Amino acid sequence: MGLTNKSTGKNAFEYDLKIERSTPNDKVIALAGNPNVGKSTVFNSLTGLKQHTGNWPGKTVTNAQGKYKHKDRNFIMVDIPGTYSLMANSAEEEVARDFICFGNPDAIVIVTDATCLERNLNLVLQTLEITQNVVLCVNLIDEAKKKKIYINFKKLSDYLGIPAVGTNARSNIGLKELMDAVYDMTEKTTLTHYIKFKYDCLIEEAIEIVRPSLEKIFVNSSNCHNSSINLDNALAKKKSGSIDNHWFKSRLNSRWISLKLIEGDNTLLYGLDKYLGFNLMKNQCLMDKVDNARNFLHENGIDHDELKDRVVSCIVKLAEEICKDVVVFHNKKYNYTDNKIDKILTSKVFGIPIMIGLLGFIFWITITGANYPSEIIAAFLFRIEDHLTDFFIWTDAPPWIHGLLVFGVYRTLAWVVSVMLPPMAIFFPLFTLLEDLGYLPRVAFNLDNFFKKACAHGKQALTMCMGFGCNAAGVIGCRIIDSPRERLIATITNNFVPCNGRFPTLISIISIFIVSSIKGPFKSVVSTLTLLVVIILGIIITLLISRILSKTILKGLPSSFTLELPPYRKPQIGRVIIRSIFDRTLFVLGRAVAVATPAGLVIWVMANINIGDFSLLSHCASFLDP
Repeated sequence: MGLTNKSTGKNAFEYDLKIERSTPNDKVIALAGNPNVGKSTVFNSLTGLKQHTGNWPGKTVTNAQGKYKHKDRNFIMVDIPGTYSLMANSAEEEVARDFICFGNPDAIVIVTDATCLERNLNLVLQTLEITQNVVLCVNLIDEAKKKKIYINFKKLSDYLGIPAVGTNARSNIGLKELMDAVYDMTEKTTLTHYIKFKYDCLIEEAIEIVRPSLEKIFVNSSNCHNSSINLDNALAKKKSGSIDNHWFKSRLNSRWISLKLIEGDNTLLYGLDKYLGFNLMKNQCLMDKVDNARNFLHENGIDHDELKDRVVSCIVKLAEEICKDVVVFHNKKYNYTDNKIDKILTSKVFGIPIMIGLLGFIFWITITGANYPSEIIAAFLFRIEDHLTDFFIWTDAPPWIHGLLVFGVYRTLAWVVSVMLPPMAIFFPLFTLLEDLGYLPRVAFNLDNFFKKACAHGKQALTMCMGFGCNAAGVIGCRIIDSPRERLIATITNNFVPCNGRFPTLISIISIFIVSSIKGPFKSVVSTLTLLVVIILGIIITLLISRILSKTILKGLPSSFTLELPPYRKPQIGRVIIRSIFDRTLFVLGRAVAVATPAGLVIWVMANINIGDFSLLSHCASFLDP
């Protein structure tokens, strides 16, 4: 199989991710960052609505791509999954690392949180080990200002050797300066310098054992020529134009790759082989050097785990040293209010009751508020049905066409829209407000102990909460669980929690069979309590099935995990309403309409085909009648 530009290096990533350049001069920008730093807000503010989503090739990790224009230059922004590091311990970390290392973006924007810069710098420092084409975006400077946290961006930039820009993406503050910095970086007008990053002397000596041999492979193709390394492929790629000499020098950081080889990072070896044609495992000359480096470390009391710990400790220590000099805290108790609120919302006594009360309040608003709009929409749509009937009579259309299109298709759609639209239009904005406020991670924290007792992963509580909005989103969200066993349990049990798309049906069933005989203001209260019982029952079944699976066909011990509780943030109500209506409500309604249209058509046909004295639909109903 011949090598093509689509099968190698940078172009392989662009082909797999379907990155479409309008012109050859379009620049690809990677957007990276920790979770909960406002990365999506930066992405949406820069790209607007010119974006689409997909999947990272070979992974169940979604990506988003968007375009923006600045100084007559087109930029394609690729949103890398939010991750805390590039250690490749999870699917998110692996795809982030691979795109930065092999995707060859023209620049990388790393978004950090101004209120906890020290922790976020870990990802920045790891990225700087790979490439210097980085622009640091310090987001949420408005929150930092409220908490009296001040950052010296000039010092920060000097320390890291890259541009550092302060932004408040929600208010579009600093975005122009960010785009200017990205433009200068892609045009190579930004002067950067490598940060002096050193591990302890033993690790540095081990790296130097491997690095010379690795550099010979990357730079001098004549060395190790008798090995079975795929140098011919690499040279062919260089000749084809998909990888040039500048790319080799600027992207393949031999020092960093040497460290990863010593650590035994097989995912990196796979990436080097897949995207660059370097099958380093078959290079005996290099592997001997790697073994020598590992033996050297073992002789000095550094095993595999100790090596990783020392590397991480060095990165954390450097981040701490930088922040001590560039960040000033005028108020040491800046998290006092959040901590006081968390003591109540996450307490063992009040946490669960408050959670149930909030959920019940949202359901009560949804049920009470949806009744009148549903009646108005139904009356309007069925008035249109009368006009459609008059139109078919006027055109002298055959009765079966009129029945099929009006009674079969249109009437079904009218019922679906009138019943589903109002509850979703109320529930989704309220649910999104809780997300933006930062309450949902607290719900996961409260439920973590229950999932641990069910031998499931604590992150399953997060995916279950996502399932309230949409089960499809909840299932996709299960990718955040690293353990395949626990991920499968979370995927299987997610459907036991009814999503918002099922609420209209549940509300209708409750109204017909439970509260039809109740009059007065208590009707909505009883409906809410009944729906709340159904939701709690779904949670109990989720826990029960998770435990049964964990004790039978999916045996195993629950994994521990650290859950970050993001700070409480004031939701932007206008954006929340628009996003929840267009991204969620209309999306779910569109899927419901797509299913209801053929279903209504089939039901009408079955109701109008008689077998004997009864219709086909009646026979089916009789067969299913217990």
